[in-house]
Amino acid sequence: MKRIFALLLVVVMICGAFTACKKDEGKTFTLGFDAEFPPYGYKDTDGSYKGFDLDLASEVCKRRGWTVKFQPIDWDSKDMELNSGNIDCIWNGFTMSNDRLDTYTWSEAYVDNSQVFAVATESGIKQHSDLAGKTIVVQAASSALEALNSEDCAELKASFKEIIEVPDYNSAFLYLQSGMADAVALDVGVAKYQIAERGSDKYQILDQVIVSELYGIGFKLGNTALRDEVQTTLNEMSKDGKFLEIAKKWDLQDSVVLGK
Repeated sequence: MKRIFALLLVVVMICGAFTACKKDEGKTFTLGFDAEFPPYGYKDTDGSYKGFDLDLASEVCKRRGWTVKFQPIDWDSKDMELNSGNIDCIWNGFTMSNDRLDTYTWSEAYVDNSQVFAVATESGIKQHSDLAGKTIVVQAASSALEALNSEDCAELKASFKEIIEVPDYNSAFLYLQSGMADAVALDVGVAKYQIAERGSDKYQILDQVIVSELYGIGFKLGNTALRDEVQTTLNEMSKDGKFLEIAKKWDLQDSVVLGK
């Protein structure tokens, strides 16, 4: 009888594990992102969603047996989308700034990112002091705007003629191209992508950075279980080289900090 009981117990445990596995495999992981933020996440000309962060999320979901869902969001409404349950995380070049650290449950930092200025090559602007009296354009609710509004940048900001907020960086570069703005403040990875798309001879990035920052994945505050699942898989990807492979695809290998 003891042997029969033990055998039944093993069968129950196996069935339970199988059921849990099947339940996990049926999970849909919804990623909230700004669809105008290449190379981290954007809508391509063919209508598909692409980007570094989206590739990372796809690999995480593949390894965990989840179905990935890319959910474009209005960046100004990201907190409402997350707290309402419409998305499982904010994963799209999301800066781990000091004022956000206690607002979300964060993954480990995975990219070292800097906020910089992009200017027209023929503008004559070479350093921050050359921006005095100039018009700066920046994405609304972005890390670049937060940096410019910080105490550390108070003197720099005071030197500008004005700051114009736009919904996305495609619009920002249209301002720059038309001469309606003198510089764009943005993430260095985004700056490199935008300049490569528009012609590296037309625009350049100033050597001086506004601030250096780290990117992480923001989960709803207290959702440590989901964060831990994603982080465990990201760590595995870092160890086996898949993370770096994806970073190289998007020319972001020099920015990777996960696992270092």
